[in-house]
Amino acid sequence: MKEPERSEAGPGAGGRGGGPHAYGGEPGPRGPLKAGTGTVVVLCLATALAHVVLVFLHVAPRNPVSQLYSRPINTWVYPLFEQNWRLFAPDPESANRQISARTRRTAPDGAEEVSGWFDLSAVDDSAVEHNPFPSHTAQNMLRRAWSSYLEAFGGDDEPRSERAVMMQTYLRNIAADRVAAHRRGSFDSIQLRVITLPIAAPNTAGGTHRAAAGAAPLETRYLPWWKVPPHGTD
Repeated sequence: MKEPERSEAGPGAGGRGGGPHAYGGEPGPRGPLKAGTGTVVVLCLATALAHVVLVFLHVAPRNPVSQLYSRPINTWVYPLFEQNWRLFAPDPESANRQISARTRRTAPDGAEEVSGWFDLSAVDDSAVEHNPFPSHTAQNMLRRAWSSYLEAFGGDDEPRSERAVMMQTYLRNIAADRVAAHRRGSFDSIQLRVITLPIAAPNTAGGTHRAAAGAAPLETRYLPWWKVPPHGTD
């Protein structure tokens, strides 16, 4: 029996022992892909770590670090990542607030046209009532924007901090977007009116805690006219 002839070209010429290209085709350039993936992972981890640290400093008791970096902390946290302890120590509303808005537009001849009041709170109430799964937007967005505005401004409407300016812009944009979504016509200024109404006793007819019909308002507050980007069309 003759032994099979062996190729003198060696294992690199082909066959199972052939090097990395024995099965045809060269491997793709994995270096840049791996580097890009690694960079994305590192950025995600760094962002998550920074978020945890900033939120921790926000909810922690006041300390030298949180006071020193209060500006970047507040810029990051408000208004999307605000934290509080009301889940464990709830602070129920002591009065109902009816937030309404009216708009103003300047006609081509320079005349100013002012609309009637539009009840923003009533729109939220209708979206929540009889809805087993009401959205967070309908339940809390407008209410929390107003409470944050009160915390930042107090009894007047003069912004004295960057957070006050931010909350004013936030409240203004919410009102302008909602009016534009429910009313026809264009406008370039908006004004808010907040009426504080007493909460009826729990044993009223129907067992409701809503303000009694015809009850005198505890307070009526008019906010200044705010300029907004043009909304709506004629």
